[in-house]
Amino acid sequence: MRILLIEDDVRIAEFVRQGLMEVGYAVDWAASGTEGLRYALEGVYAACILDLMLPGLDGLALLKRVREEHVTMPVIILSAKHTVDDRVAGLKFGADDYLVKPFSMQELMARLEAVLRRKGSTSAGAQWLELGDLRLDLYNRTVSRAGRTIELKPKEFSLLCYLMQNSGQIVSKSAILEKVWGYDFDPGTNTIDVLVCRLRSKLEIEGEGKLLHTVRGAGYVLKL
Repeated sequence: MRILLIEDDVRIAEFVRQGLMEVGYAVDWAASGTEGLRYALEGVYAACILDLMLPGLDGLALLKRVREEHVTMPVIILSAKHTVDDRVAGLKFGADDYLVKPFSMQELMARLEAVLRRKGSTSAGAQWLELGDLRLDLYNRTVSRAGRTIELKPKEFSLLCYLMQNSGQIVSKSAILEKVWGYDFDPGTNTIDVLVCRLRSKLEIEGEGKLLHTVRGAGYVLKL
């Protein structure tokens, strides 16, 4: 699942970015309102974490533009502006939640999960991905096959989510690097091969068909 982070403070941005990636989210980071607006309008994101005091275009103006363009992704404002008037303005402009700096990463995660659950409850079919007897719950972050729960680590879950969203299509290693890690990574390592191997071993159940296939020279495909 990909999150858009719009924050001009490099230290805070890196803190949030690392925290999100550690639990399996991919993160696109914009350091200005202008850049953030472009990401929001051109990309597809599960949610956005938005600062208000941004260079180029302030957060409220950005949020107003996003909602005018009918972009419905949940938005959590993360700002040092803490008055009741500030919070009310943010919510009136279309934010789904408002968290004041300084903040705890644990609380930000909980609020993010809450807005994602609410989005799932109001979007038909948005919560689940299914392929045969394989079932993935996007918002509770659980996976099962043939009724059996499969315990996945964050990166394994992100990889499976991406593969299920593109089931039947071959996805390349470079695409996996971009979508699962979301930042620069050394494509010369065997990290992806190891991750795919671990995921494949967890998905395979005795008596059930193979789902995750390697296509030599091209990448991987999840199919029945």
